[in-house]
Amino acid sequence: MAEQQIVSPLPGIFYRSPSPDEPPFVEDGGSIEAGATVGLVEVMKQFTEIKAEAAGSDIRFEVDDEGMVNPGDVIAVVQG
Repeated sequence: MAEQQIVSPLPGIFYRSPSPDEPPFVEDGGSIEAGATVGLVEVMKQFTEIKAEAAGSDIRFEVDDEGMVNPGDVIAVVQG
């Protein structure tokens, strides 16, 4: 199985859930479908959805919830 990296397209703060009182879009170790939202990046009060480009399993997040990211930073790794 090949690893697939999900990277941040822009700088900002990464959030794993749609709001503080909701569960994460995807749990560590979970599976995802192509096009599924894995998190949000906030830049100046605007939120951009981060989506998986391909389906995979055993997702492993490389960035903590509310962690800073820069363009090209790996947010998560998925087994494809």
